Amino acid sequence: MSTLPQVPHFQTSLPGPNAKAIITRDGIVVSPSYTRGYPFVIARGEGSMVEDVDGNVFLDCAAGIAVNSTGHSHPDVVAAIVDQAGRYLHMSGTDFYYELQVQLAEVLSEIAPMPGPCRSFFGNSGAEANEAAIKLARYHSKRPFLIAFMGSFHGRTLGALSLTASRAVQRKGFGPVTAPGVFHVPYPDVYRAGPGAVEQSLEFLEERTFVHLVAPDEVAAIVVEPIQGEGGYLVPPPEFLQRLRELADRHGILLIVDEVQAGMGRTGRMFATEHSGVQPDIITMAKGIASGLPLGVATARAGLMDWTPGAHASTFGGNPISCAAALTTIRLLREQLVANAADVGGYLLEGLRELQHKHAIIGDVRGKGLMIGIELVQDRITKVRATVERDRVVDAAFARGLLILGAGRNTLRLSPPLVLTRAQACIAIDILDESIAAVAHAAL
Repeated sequence: MSTLPQVPHFQTSLPGPNAKAIITRDGIVVSPSYTRGYPFVIARGEGSMVEDVDGNVFLDCAAGIAVNSTGHSHPDVVAAIVDQAGRYLHMSGTDFYYELQVQLAEVLSEIAPMPGPCRSFFGNSGAEANEAAIKLARYHSKRPFLIAFMGSFHGRTLGALSLTASRAVQRKGFGPVTAPGVFHVPYPDVYRAGPGAVEQSLEFLEERTFVHLVAPDEVAAIVVEPIQGEGGYLVPPPEFLQRLRELADRHGILLIVDEVQAGMGRTGRMFATEHSGVQPDIITMAKGIASGLPLGVATARAGLMDWTPGAHASTFGGNPISCAAALTTIRLLREQLVANAADVGGYLLEGLRELQHKHAIIGDVRGKGLMIGIELVQDRITKVRATVERDRVVDAAFARGLLILGAGRNTLRLSPPLVLTRAQACIAIDILDESIAAVAHAAL
């Protein structure tokens, strides 16, 4: 039984006095490197609703950056955490054994869209999962180089940041920031490049990168997001991954699919890769896999994970409490939440496309399941990016009780908990309608 209102509700102006005080303290002692979209300070959450420290209630369509897959404080997940915490908190899987890690690896081997049995390496985040994946690819293939995509986000640690090409600010001031041997090629943007987007991307890789920069027989892996997240929620046609798989096979290159944001039911399938029918060699997971607890996983075909003891490890990776949360999360996803993401996501996408007919500033609405992007433009013909307006819509939505985030330079990102209802989707649509109208009117 929920104790929070199921619609946005305000007790104070925004931000309230308690939020202001905490934000002031934060500005003194917490790293300024974090990007905060607006002054929201959470006190508690239930399902898709969150309450701030001043008693103001919001509809959460950000989900902690696509992390709270089962909603805030799902009772089954909380029960699993409490039960495991009463048994033991930690017993590093690097040097010891515990059954929860084995159970989770067995479940991942069962659900991963890859042929044959799989094995999993456990870390604490998406960045760590991607670090493990690229180390494994180089170790197994004995090849030094990697291919990634412009606009991609794979994490901020040194190896992962070598793959990331989302925003210059993520590299600025650290140089030389990246590990050597990563080459970036364009990611298909169908809205801007049209139906030839896939061909342009693959032509760049085969006719330019492989001809002028690196021989394909020296490439260990291609690392790709099935739907590009930070780059703007770009949804490529199924043929993109299909042809990428064919290209990789032709050159003996491993295919690593980063499912950190798109995976775990978010797109209406357990893994976004399933929409294309492609079987990767390695899949990386994090974010929604444990409903908010830190966990990152690199899962590979068993025969590929051939590194020796000591080659790679993590003290805290696969923490037993995180494993308990993940096992419960995956059960809930399989029972109902993947299907709910497909159903409510389709309903939400349809409603947002109706807004596109109403507001000229909306250039494109795209997505799968509950991973939806709304690209804002100054003009639909020229497609000039409405970057300032995008940020103003985020602020306007917050002022009306809706939490959303930006992606890319001019895209609104909706990544709500997978427990979102159709009624809540209607609330989100109405608030976005009002917010976009207000921003567009102010720009006149």
